[in-house]
Amino acid sequence: MLVMALGLSYKTAPLALLERMVFQPQSLPTALAALRQYCSHGVILSTCNRVEVYALVGHHDSGRRALLRFLQDYHHLAAADIEPYSYVLTQADAVGHLFRVAAGLDSMMLGETQIIGQVRAAYATAQEHGAPGAVLARLFRQALEVGKRAHRETRICHSAVSLSAAAVELARLQLGDLRRHTALVVGAGETSRLAARTLQAQGAGRVLVLNRTLDRARALAEAVGGEALPLDALQPALATADVVISSTGAGEYVLPAPAVRAAMADRPERPLYCIDVAIPRDVDPAAAELPNVYVYNLSDLQRVTLPGAEGRASDVQAVQQIVEEEVARFFQWWDEREVVPTIAALRARAEAIRQAELAKALGRLGPLGERERETLDALTQAIVNKLLHAPTVRLKERAGENDGRRYVPAVRALFQLDA
Repeated sequence: MLVMALGLSYKTAPLALLERMVFQPQSLPTALAALRQYCSHGVILSTCNRVEVYALVGHHDSGRRALLRFLQDYHHLAAADIEPYSYVLTQADAVGHLFRVAAGLDSMMLGETQIIGQVRAAYATAQEHGAPGAVLARLFRQALEVGKRAHRETRICHSAVSLSAAAVELARLQLGDLRRHTALVVGAGETSRLAARTLQAQGAGRVLVLNRTLDRARALAEAVGGEALPLDALQPALATADVVISSTGAGEYVLPAPAVRAAMADRPERPLYCIDVAIPRDVDPAAAELPNVYVYNLSDLQRVTLPGAEGRASDVQAVQQIVEEEVARFFQWWDEREVVPTIAALRARAEAIRQAELAKALGRLGPLGERERETLDALTQAIVNKLLHAPTVRLKERAGENDGRRYVPAVRALFQLDA
């Protein structure tokens, strides 16, 4: 069996494709149920930066085809839409990739801490609604440990930046001093919460929070000294705001172009900056064609440089060392998990043969005394133990050196342990 990761990310795929591939949290149970038709054990990790399926497969080619077909069928896309932008990783490459993701090394914003919560949520949903199996369960639990180790033992997250911080920095670059401006935050999830807090820390003159659920908008607004608005107040809020930072899971345009056009009619000379941090996108791209309206999305945020984001090579190297140690530890567990049952099966097969042949010999020899029978039993046990001693020791040694899985299939085949 192989651990396989098949996915697309901000590094490999255009934003327009990523937003078509996203799995919304509410749809994950259905998606995991569908995934079981393509592989026995799987976990789906879907964030604004990536869509990845982790699975336990029998072979590389058939596993790759199955996971690609799952994404095609579920999202109603053709292989040609997905395959050129996808990556496939197996075994140590797949395990190391997940560990780097959990540690924040593969994020758009190096060291960001939201990803570890997203990995945890992906695993929890798979446990509740899917079938991760023992290997993937161990893999994701250890990935969470890697993320914690990276945060605890290195400085990778001490000056970490988030998409929210990048969005606020982009607003500052466009507007200058935020104290003279009004910011509108659309959404009340984690990304919106971070954006609102960053706006507060930057001294934004006025922070408006708009959300479908007014109670959640109020809770966030109170936390940052802002004002809460219901969703139907979008147009007057747009007419007031200088910058909008939007991050919802709506799956449709929360800021459609007609609403933006209507709002701009009340303030035609004052520019409006719309920063879209959502996947799928919240802001209708057509809004960018309106006079004095500027729309930015995740692709634009990649180019924003924040203080503390550079000069962190030593932090990256330290986290990479942790990842390498943890990959070795995972495969040591894997090898021991396969080697121990194989040794037990080998000894059980040998003992069954010994008992059968001893019974035949005793039948041919006729009546024997108790001492003679014990001597024959001890003799055959000693022969079996001596024959199996070297293979047993060798298998255990190879398990400790992380390549026992190369020996196990050969032993099981040679001694017909699966027959």
